[in-house]
Amino acid sequence: MAYETEEEQVEKLKDMWRRHGAPLLTGVAIALAGVFGWQAWNNHQDAQARNASTLYQSMLESVLSSDSEASRARAAELAAQLREEYASTRYADYAALMQARLAVEAKDFPVAEKSLRDVIDSSKNSTLQEVARQRLARVLGQEQRAEEALELFSAPVEGTELRATREEIRGDLLLSLGRGDEARDAYKAAQEALPDASARPQLQLKLDDLAEEV
Repeated sequence: MAYETEEEQVEKLKDMWRRHGAPLLTGVAIALAGVFGWQAWNNHQDAQARNASTLYQSMLESVLSSDSEASRARAAELAAQLREEYASTRYADYAALMQARLAVEAKDFPVAEKSLRDVIDSSKNSTLQEVARQRLARVLGQEQRAEEALELFSAPVEGTELRATREEIRGDLLLSLGRGDEARDAYKAAQEALPDASARPQLQLKLDDLAEEV
């Protein structure tokens, strides 16, 4: 009887394997594919970050090596390559900011505006978005589009340094529109946002200039 019981158990195991063996193997295969796929993805991301970092370093070296037109052109070329090939990395945002800087130096304000708007619209980093927003406001101010620039600052901003810089830019824009009282309030707000107002002496100078005009 014991032999028959063992035989029955073997048959039951065979029957379970026939019914569940293939799905079980499939499940194991899917699990392993997930693990290896995740590792491959992480390795790919690490490689992307390393390559982007190397390219970014080359871009900076081109900018810092000399102030020649050739160096700026090379830096712009590397920045464009970074944004195209490594768009998913944070270096793409840095490259866009560099493109904007180079465009401003070349007085190509439309290109600068596009690069900065790309960062504002697509960056996942709120600090970089605000940096781009402030730089865009200055670009628009240079194009006599101060009212449009002021609209960029409709939402609040976090961080004392960023808030102080924003308020100073607002003051400059308001002053260009002849709205001296509002500019004065903005400069004061910039001072108040800083732990140490003496760190930005230009704010007091701007306030003094407005006081002299009264």
